[in-house]
Amino acid sequence: MRNKHTIRDAVVIFGVFFALIATVAVLYIAVDVPNVSSIGDRQITQSMKIYDRTGKVLLWDINQGEKRTHIALADMSPNIRNATVAIEDSNFYKHGGFSITAIFRALIIDLLAGDLAQGGSTITQQLVKRALLVPDKTFTRKIKEVVVAIKLERVYSKDKILELYLNEIHYGTRSYGIESAAQTYFGKSARDITLSESAYLAAIPNAPTRLSPYGNHRDELDARKNLVLTRMADLGYISSSEKDVAQKEVVTFLPPQKIGILAPHFVMYVREQLSDRFGEENIERLGLSVITTLDADLQKDGEEVVKNFGGSNEKNFKASNAALVAVSAEDGGILTMVGSRDFFDLEHEGNFNVTLANRQPGSAMKPVVYAAAFTKGYTPETVVFDLSTDFAPKSDQEYRPVDFDGKTRGPVSLKTALAQSLNIPSVKVLYLTGMDTALTLARKMGITSLGDPSRYGLSLVLGGGEVSPLELTGAYSVFASGGIKHPVHAIERITNTAGEDIFTYEDTPETILDTHVVSAISNILSDHNARMPVFAANSPMNYNGRPVAVKTGTTNDYRDAWAVGYTTKIAVGTWVGNNNNTPMEKQVAGYIVAPLWRAFMDKAIARLPLEPFPAYQKTINEKPVLNGVWLGSRVFGESPNQYIPVDVHDILHWVDKDNPTGSIPTYPANDPQYDSWEGPVRSWALQQSLPSTIPYASPTTLSAPQVNIGDIVIQNTSLLVTYTISPETPISSVDIFIDGDFYRKDTSPQSTLTLPKNLFSQDTTHTIRLSFLTERGENISAEKVIATSE
Repeated sequence: MRNKHTIRDAVVIFGVFFALIATVAVLYIAVDVPNVSSIGDRQITQSMKIYDRTGKVLLWDINQGEKRTHIALADMSPNIRNATVAIEDSNFYKHGGFSITAIFRALIIDLLAGDLAQGGSTITQQLVKRALLVPDKTFTRKIKEVVVAIKLERVYSKDKILELYLNEIHYGTRSYGIESAAQTYFGKSARDITLSESAYLAAIPNAPTRLSPYGNHRDELDARKNLVLTRMADLGYISSSEKDVAQKEVVTFLPPQKIGILAPHFVMYVREQLSDRFGEENIERLGLSVITTLDADLQKDGEEVVKNFGGSNEKNFKASNAALVAVSAEDGGILTMVGSRDFFDLEHEGNFNVTLANRQPGSAMKPVVYAAAFTKGYTPETVVFDLSTDFAPKSDQEYRPVDFDGKTRGPVSLKTALAQSLNIPSVKVLYLTGMDTALTLARKMGITSLGDPSRYGLSLVLGGGEVSPLELTGAYSVFASGGIKHPVHAIERITNTAGEDIFTYEDTPETILDTHVVSAISNILSDHNARMPVFAANSPMNYNGRPVAVKTGTTNDYRDAWAVGYTTKIAVGTWVGNNNNTPMEKQVAGYIVAPLWRAFMDKAIARLPLEPFPAYQKTINEKPVLNGVWLGSRVFGESPNQYIPVDVHDILHWVDKDNPTGSIPTYPANDPQYDSWEGPVRSWALQQSLPSTIPYASPTTLSAPQVNIGDIVIQNTSLLVTYTISPETPISSVDIFIDGDFYRKDTSPQSTLTLPKNLFSQDTTHTIRLSFLTERGENISAEKVIATSE
């Protein structure tokens, strides 16, 4: 059957080919050569315009300020002539206007693909296509292109055709022709450009938007420049040693000129999409109007914030660049995109758009992994042990992550672990969740850049993979929208010169996360009390209980600092660092980037209404460890409402990680991580004189204890604060707040706390707040208003 199809396809291809030859012969007689004398004077009148989301603010008129300067071939460096021929049409001086081999090869590929994707064009054909014919993709126009190219070669010399071509083609950045390109990129005439500069200029026309030296694909431009030099050496235009020197030469481009453009990083991002959709030659001619998703007011706010903090961060933290992106939680539209401090600042590589670059996110990746864990059955109350642990027990090299402060905390709830960004518990959470489960959710939320998980393993949760700020912010927008993914996009509508819509974006919302999971994540990331004392009470992330969620991330080597957060209307991601990936000062993201994030979020909140997140409702599970009870066993006492905690184990003793809500594993030690987790727990338990025999309520009646602050006694120099907890519950620590400010932590609290009297002003009222962490990992608190006087 396959042979029959192969024969049939071959017959079709050869039939079309011979029909093509016949058509060319007929058209050769009928078609006249267009007047090429007007090529240099041709003006593009149908310019494409890019607007903001309202369709009223013009961000960029693509052909405004177009630059053209016609020069003779004799005034061009031989390097550019040879480089162009080498990469575009090595047989230019041999063929008669077209290459039958190239056309036949392109025809076969196009027929099999069902599209006219392959060009197979000579330099002569490209000149005809660009300057003399309408740029549509039809077989008829392709045939006419060949015919006109043949006749053009009969009328004009090869050098004249090459001269016309080099004066006509687009080199990006609104430069048409080699002289304009040489002046734009190097500030010199085309006669003076070097071999390496010529190779760069010859490389750009293949994809002027994508290969722009001012864009995000400089590595691709460098690779094509090297290919040009290799082809020149292969064809004998230069020697092998000249090629090697030119490939190693560091070429400096002039900074981009400040032209009439708003939101330049965003506009270039949109232009690249338009080029992919319509073709580079068409976006300059079709006169389309493009309505984007950009909020011009928020964009202006973002640019001001990034520029202001960019300067101070360079001075204070040796962080020369910053970036910000905002995504609508309601439809996934990009509202703001600021790729650097200043697009036109070449010293800091301002044209590079960091929002599209893959960087390590540090702990900003943790919420995605915790969401996967909650989806699997773990809960914010679930307890794991924060103890030094080797997660590669069977490897020659141990993997023993540490928390940011080098301390360990014993049993902690997953809420505490995420809120305080604890690394050891988070690695345990990823193991319990499973790499495949976490990566699957990440991809569903829009993070597609994470590749082979074996490259980073369990370090993924600590930011071991690389993602772009746009991707990660888009993923956070899923939390913001209540678990619904709206694909991130930049273009809403495209209309033609007649005002007709030729493209309209259609949202395709998809439910990714259950509301219970989203409410758990939002509850944790918006609870500043849960973040303390790791983050100070006056941290930029503290919104005093208002529905604003945020997570920071800092890489271990201090090369990247992130803050990503959201309301129900908008997700905002910010990044601070250096484009060359050099380290900053050793400070956490809370100091480096959180102030920048807060400054912009305040402006966004002023423009967009604040709405509450879905309320988190705690659920009661059959397993005590999932409810926050880490002292426990499967042996219940005589009363049905009690069980006897006779032993201490880490969570792998009580759950099958792949089915956490299922039966307790019969042989938990079969888990490959069991011994490496259990050993530190047993050592810790012995140090704490455990196991304890304090009875706890069973899961069916489990409820959080209540705190009551009693009388406050004022003595000569002190205030005595008494409290009770009902039912009586072992306490790990208490954080003391006075008028909302963190005062101190007591790790062995007594039932009466002593506070210095001089902390309180006379003849006024003050609020005392006590926040307790129980040994079961619960957070409970109470506050009381007192009046002080002599």
